[in-house]
Amino acid sequence: MFMGEYQHSLDSKGRLIIPAKFRENIGEGAVITRGLDNCLFLFPIAEWKILEEKLKALPLTKADARQFVRFFFSGASECEFDKQGRITLPQNLRTYGEIDKDVVVIGVSNRIEIWSKERWEKYVLEAEDSYETIAENIVDLGI
Repeated sequence: MFMGEYQHSLDSKGRLIIPAKFRENIGEGAVITRGLDNCLFLFPIAEWKILEEKLKALPLTKADARQFVRFFFSGASECEFDKQGRITLPQNLRTYGEIDKDVVVIGVSNRIEIWSKERWEKYVLEAEDSYETIAENIVDLGI
């Protein structure tokens, strides 16, 4: 399980250090892709395979399902960690996430999210205002 928030910076080659605590839980490798809210999702291979099976089961006859699967998989790429625990963020994903230099890496249960620092700070400010309302709305989900 991934949890916590870490501040990092990309180096001049677009490489990002993944926190050691996260690397311990990644295992055999990872896949990075476009996430929601203009962040990047980083999945351990085992979690990626679970998600891949679920997405493959979506009906091809539904336009929304086709569009989501295309967008999600076309942005995906396998990650290789170097000896310092860094991965290279592909340029297309850096563009999508508006990631330039300062990055926030957060753990979200079964995945890691990578945010530009500016977008994360804006997101947190907006989410804080609605946190209690969201909590009230999801109580029906059994949480």
